[in-house]
Amino acid sequence: MGENEKVAVVTGASRGIGLEITRRLLEMGMTVVAVDIREDLLAEMPGKLGDAAGKLQTRVQDVTVAEGFTALIDGVAEEYGRIDVLVNNAGITRDNLLLRISDEDWQTVLNVNLTSAFIGTRAAARHMVRRRDGVIINMASYSGIAGNRGQANYSASKAGLIGLTKTTAKELAGKNVRANAVAPGFIVTEMTDALPQQAKDMALQMIPLKRMGGPKDVAAVVVFLASEAASYITGQVVSVDGGLHM
Repeated sequence: MGENEKVAVVTGASRGIGLEITRRLLEMGMTVVAVDIREDLLAEMPGKLGDAAGKLQTRVQDVTVAEGFTALIDGVAEEYGRIDVLVNNAGITRDNLLLRISDEDWQTVLNVNLTSAFIGTRAAARHMVRRRDGVIINMASYSGIAGNRGQANYSASKAGLIGLTKTTAKELAGKNVRANAVAPGFIVTEMTDALPQQAKDMALQMIPLKRMGGPKDVAAVVVFLASEAASYITGQVVSVDGGLHM
């Protein structure tokens, strides 16, 4: 079956890594439903994607709202008769030292980064299992593997995503549904641009390849995992971090 019949849903799709994943899946020929909470940024996507935007659909949705996000995925499956790929990419940071993280900042990060992926996975898996085909890709992080000072909430959410990914892979493998995680290191996005220069300099010293990655580096792996070329890969965490984690 050609990739051009396939339908993908990408969360946190309007910028950074999400935008690049959307671009690459569209270039493969897939219909991509880009989900984001920011209506203004979704409206800018066709301009940013240019010729690639042909089969782009956009949906405004807070992915932490179970009822709304589930209805969105059910709606996509109903409209197209299928959902082939789900990329749980939506993520936020509320960085602080462990002793200074508020209950609210803990819960908000867990809700956006982990609970939303559970909601999306549960909803999409029902349709994928029925068709005995599908791929779920979760955006983990180096922080979720190794921990990171000042990111107790973020690290915990990303480590949780890895556990969710592996359990999903084990439970759904018998139905030919694959689940994998991608763990970016220091990638140049608006999220990392906010870091102080001192933190960036320290990061560069730690990275064996001595450079930051770009959204394209992460999107390339996501696209591979979403494709038939990765049909025998499930339950894996692929680090895209210049050798940071080895």
